[in-house]
Amino acid sequence: MAYLLAGLLGLAFGAGDQYLGSMSWLGPWTSTVAQVSAPWLIIAFVAGTTQPRARRAMLVGVVATAAALIGYFAMTYSPMEVPEWTFGRFTSGVVAIATTGYNPAYILGGVTMAPLFGLLGQQWRVRRWWVSVPAVAGVLCLEPIARWATGQIPYTAPSVWAFEVAVGAVVAAVFTLAILARRAPSDTG
Repeated sequence: MAYLLAGLLGLAFGAGDQYLGSMSWLGPWTSTVAQVSAPWLIIAFVAGTTQPRARRAMLVGVVATAAALIGYFAMTYSPMEVPEWTFGRFTSGVVAIATTGYNPAYILGGVTMAPLFGLLGQQWRVRRWWVSVPAVAGVLCLEPIARWATGQIPYTAPSVWAFEVAVGAVVAAVFTLAILARRAPSDTG
């Protein structure tokens, strides 16, 4: 059941991310949000938090991320996105998008990091492991810097990148407070 739920969550996330990116009539921020990578790792983390055992959390993280990628690529060439849709156009389009540009590197990065973030989620659930804090907050706060350093940051909506960093700071604060609250001696009188 956990794998099914992780798969459905991943499919919905990936398809929703791609569809949001196509909604240009809302403004340039939609395509910028669709290019943010950190949520793709955080979905594996969230899936991992549902599991009490490490190995299963890692697998659930992979399932969620792989399903998100499938949802993204499937939506890209779905009847909602492609006029005059045919199955042949769908399959050739999905293969083309998954094998060109930066996409193979993104796929490899997502699938290799998914087990780690699934494990981080499980460890956060089980023992509020402090390593989860810099990992999750770090992908949010550091993504804009990494994209800028590699020349991959679109400047169409800089507020999106500022928002991502702000969310990372809030996540770091909330996680840190949760760790401190767990370590604080309880006043049971």
